[in-house]
Amino acid sequence: MFLKSYLSRLLALVLVGVIFLAGCGNTISGLSGDYTNDTLKVINTLTTALDLPNDAPNKTEVQSLVREQINDYISLYRRNGKSGGLRSFTTMQTALNSIAGYYTAYGTRPIPEKLKTRLKQEFKQAEISVQRGV
Repeated sequence: MFLKSYLSRLLALVLVGVIFLAGCGNTISGLSGDYTNDTLKVINTLTTALDLPNDAPNKTEVQSLVREQINDYISLYRRNGKSGGLRSFTTMQTALNSIAGYYTAYGTRPIPEKLKTRLKQEFKQAEISVQRGV
């Protein structure tokens, strides 16, 4: 139990550091405009947010960052002809809509395991697709 608590606090601290460093980017959420890097960054942030324990002290800040990244990511790449039609973007858009919809409907309630599993699977598919360039 102590190890789990220690790891969750360490993960939260690392996430705060990433959020701080990401804030130095071109947008509020730290997205740079490079589709591949931004997709991997969003996947990393969202995976970290999904793995964050329910009693984490910075949960609301993480959810705010997730919402900002979702909005910025969709805004940057939805109308972009190069990335908007890619399989990786379509998969990401599906996952992002699921998370945004859940946060809108249920606020700070814990995300169900079934949804977490599906989201992680979609993130994995998107990551593979973006690395292949499709």
